[in-house]
Amino acid sequence: MFNFQINSARSRKLPALLLLLAVIVISPWPARADKKKKAQPATTSEAGPHKFPFDPTKLVWPSPPNIARVRWLDYFAGQKIDYSQAAAAKPKATWMDRLAGGQSDAEKVNLKTYPFQMIGPYGIAIDSKGMVYVADQKVGAIFIFNPETHDTQLIRNGFEAHFGWINGLAIDDDDRLFVSDGKMHRVLIFNAKHDVDGQITEGLVDPVGLALDVNNRFLYVVDTQQDQVLVYDADSLKLLRRMGTGGKNHYLTSPGDFAAPQGVAVDKDGNVFVTDTLNDRVEMFDADGTFISTFGKPGDGPGYFARPKGIAIDGDGHIWVADEMQDRLQVFNREGQLLTYIGMGHGDLPGQFKALVGVAIDKQNRVFTAEQYPGRVQEFHYVTDEEAAAEKARREEELRKAAERRQKGAETTPQNKPAESSPQKAPGAAAPQSNAALTPQT
Repeated sequence: MFNFQINSARSRKLPALLLLLAVIVISPWPARADKKKKAQPATTSEAGPHKFPFDPTKLVWPSPPNIARVRWLDYFAGQKIDYSQAAAAKPKATWMDRLAGGQSDAEKVNLKTYPFQMIGPYGIAIDSKGMVYVADQKVGAIFIFNPETHDTQLIRNGFEAHFGWINGLAIDDDDRLFVSDGKMHRVLIFNAKHDVDGQITEGLVDPVGLALDVNNRFLYVVDTQQDQVLVYDADSLKLLRRMGTGGKNHYLTSPGDFAAPQGVAVDKDGNVFVTDTLNDRVEMFDADGTFISTFGKPGDGPGYFARPKGIAIDGDGHIWVADEMQDRLQVFNREGQLLTYIGMGHGDLPGQFKALVGVAIDKQNRVFTAEQYPGRVQEFHYVTDEEAAAEKARREEELRKAAERRQKGAETTPQNKPAESSPQKAPGAAAPQSNAALTPQT
């Protein structure tokens, strides 16, 4: 017993001596490191958001000389970060703090004030004030962006609400927010002040896409696992009917049925459009749920689908479809003809996408897309048919006036000078070529 106590005392002295020696050896190095850092020239680069090597606001689709129908505007990735503080040197911790592995006051995080960045954005909706709502599945929060100022609010899991796995969003004319939650098997409803105001659970298994028909007062909920679209009364929240045949485990290909549907949208006439994801098509129904038509087939080129998900309808009735595997945003008419598309390959540049899953269009013709891997939302402007027609007329008028000026100049050319070109051929030769180039792709 006595020998054990002596050995224990010796064993305690040895680590203490080793620790003291380590402190003596290590402690001068921070000073030398500081001197090294001071000797280095100051860098001119600034920490901050990614800057593009070109002006992305010049991007248009289709490209010139065609009349632009879509313009790139902006992107959003989360709350603003004070990069000046992030780039500043952190206060040095004492050797005891480093040895203990504790955090300094500057390293401690307050989750209520910490700036959140998007990781897995999915559904998008826009309220009456133009604020953009984005459901982020992985962060477990709804980002609310002001597109003009980039100011950002959040509805967060564990703070303002309780979420499981949020997917789709929809906002009605009273600014009520509907949020589908697949893990909780419900649609959560918030009032205009972002307070929880109710929920829908009846008949739901895996709610994903949402859409509102504000005229007929219908709420459409896509249930991916059930292969159905459930229709609720938007006011009483009662289940009215189901679209599609359930219980077939994503095997049905018949018109009017679905295989793992994802997105839903409603046009101004109450027609319903659903992305039938595993069947690589879009199906169209009337307001009573009667099947009308379908378009699309599997493929890897423009006009084809490879797992379409998000869908939206613009003011001219064009159908915008977000294709996740192709990372392509395609625009169709009701007959399924491709009008234009955005996205060439997978990438992080403006107008490119990675895991494109969501699209929404507001009354100001702003188009918002959600992609998951960069964790961002891109903003575009849709040029309407009326605006495109006006631009076409303006260009044609410019061509006509230019032709008149050339004709007038040719008539005043002295007869004794050889004419470089025939005045009768120049206007007629130039006009057909210019008109052909200016035909809008609508």
